[in-house]
Amino acid sequence: MEAKKTPKADLENKKRIFLQIGLAIALVGVLVAFEWKTYERPEYDLGTLEMDFIEEEDIPITRQETPPPPPPPEASMELIIVDDDVEIEEDFIVDVEATVTTEIREFTPVVVQQEEEIAEDVIFTVVEDQPSFPGGEEARIRYLTDNLRYPQMAREAGIQGTVFVTFVVERDGSVTDVRVLRGIGGGCDEEAVRVVRNMPRWNPGRQRGQPVRVQFNMPIRFVLN
Repeated sequence: MEAKKTPKADLENKKRIFLQIGLAIALVGVLVAFEWKTYERPEYDLGTLEMDFIEEEDIPITRQETPPPPPPPEASMELIIVDDDVEIEEDFIVDVEATVTTEIREFTPVVVQQEEEIAEDVIFTVVEDQPSFPGGEEARIRYLTDNLRYPQMAREAGIQGTVFVTFVVERDGSVTDVRVLRGIGGGCDEEAVRVVRNMPRWNPGRQRGQPVRVQFNMPIRFVLN
């Protein structure tokens, strides 16, 4: 079978046209190559850096000598002569000679000692001499043992412990302002306050030798036998 081509698909008819176009393009390229002009670029010379080496010279160090100070002026030996008629007034006279009738008095400095007054209403907690029970610590324990009565309510309830009581020892040794700091109940607190209030007068506390009011704390122990 013979291949059938359409007249539009046949390229043989267009071969001449393509050849002419190719020759024309080649000719134009050759003409442009011959007519192309080139220019020489100028060369810029930055020059060379020349350095001159200068030899260092040793300069001697010179000291500037200051001239010595001028000598002090010499004392003048000029004498000024005055007349004997000039009277010299003296504002006071000092007698440095002692005679038999001269009375010599010794100067005794008077030192006034001012005792610092301590206010009577001030209550101390720490003093130089603490207040003490008459007869000492053994007498205080004996007094509590002889006068303390165990409350019946606390005995029946089995309550025992320590009651802490605070009070003020006055300047005359009396006991005031009795209070319970920590109690155990059962009537023990009231019994401890009663015994403390009935105490005899204490030896008062002293601050700088003066009797003062002192806050005192006392533990009273309740124990069942």
